[in-house]
Amino acid sequence: MPPDKPYLARAVEPGLRTRLDTFPVVAIVGARQTGKTTLARALPDRDRLYVTLDDLDILDQARREPRQLLRRAPRMTVDEVQREPALLLAIKREVDRERTPGRFLLTGSANLLLMRDVSESLAGRAAYVTLWPLTVAERAGRGRAGRWSTFFDEPVARWRDAVAGAEVTLTSPWEELARRGGYPTPAYQLDSEEQRALWFDGYVRTYLERDLRDLSAIENLADFRRLMRAACLRLGNVLNQAELARDVGLPPSTAQRYLGLLETSYQLIRLEPFAMNRTKRLVKSPKLFWSDTGLALHLAQEARPRGAHLENLVLGDLLVWRELPTPAPRVLYWRTSKGTEVDFVIEWGERVLPVEVKSGSRVRTADARGLRAFLEEYGDLASGGLILHDGDETFWIGDGVLAAPWRRVL
Repeated sequence: MPPDKPYLARAVEPGLRTRLDTFPVVAIVGARQTGKTTLARALPDRDRLYVTLDDLDILDQARREPRQLLRRAPRMTVDEVQREPALLLAIKREVDRERTPGRFLLTGSANLLLMRDVSESLAGRAAYVTLWPLTVAERAGRGRAGRWSTFFDEPVARWRDAVAGAEVTLTSPWEELARRGGYPTPAYQLDSEEQRALWFDGYVRTYLERDLRDLSAIENLADFRRLMRAACLRLGNVLNQAELARDVGLPPSTAQRYLGLLETSYQLIRLEPFAMNRTKRLVKSPKLFWSDTGLALHLAQEARPRGAHLENLVLGDLLVWRELPTPAPRVLYWRTSKGTEVDFVIEWGERVLPVEVKSGSRVRTADARGLRAFLEEYGDLASGGLILHDGDETFWIGDGVLAAPWRRVL
């Protein structure tokens, strides 16, 4: 990394500091290489000792003498804590002995909430911050997620002016952003496709050979990798688990377990449906996405991003934004049994915002069909809808539906 590359501020930083001022244990979780260690070490806490369980000597002490390790400093950052889940029991005991805010900052490349030993040890003692791959604004050094709050804070009549006057942070084509993905190294430092391909190869190898072993025994890594590729090829589709298992030649129970491991390690994202059933029968299976578009394209061996990859970029931004407000919004999708669909439904409190994503630069009236159907069904909850497109203009396309460039929202 060239020395003049600045630190990229992250949208979750204010929330992370608030949690450290409130809870004795704070855990930064997320996929490998999203920047968890960089974020943890960027905090201006001079008396905070940093240790990593990647260091074999530290890992050995965590297993043999956890209490002595944890008492080396009044405040401590423990990196890659998922490598020794039993250390969490020792952290629990230390916190119960002395409940000081910000005492332990943990990072992990697995969803600690889904690891039973961890969740039981930290129940009521820890707050969690998920660090997703970089947003479009974070790549531009802005340290924020998209302007989704605008559509809840402002009346519908003011949406157009709010969006049209918004700063455009990056002018890169969305296809280029999708190819680079949001892991800081390929997104920000590697300019050639060959360099990025080598980086993604190494990422997958490390993930398969190390991260998975921290979570579970995998009988056949080739089978697991084949399922990863098949999942990436189904990006943006409703997940049919039986069909996926059949296509990769795995028993359904094995495919289910592998999908669970991918989700636990922040690779796969299951987007759940908005299932408030009124007059229409709704699809109730989740849609499948990936945490990083660059890695998804690499695994699927796809050279050209599809519209689903732009949807995935938007979803990635929504997942980062979801971490910021309290209470946290929910991000869902909506689809009827007859195929009428809305890409994303943001549910925040008692209000919802339906969002459609179009990879083309021209928006037609027909593109708002799903939004109109949703607004007819849930007009008491949603005051308007949003179409994100690849053009330059912000305009109304019928009553209550705003078409806006994705660049002005993300």
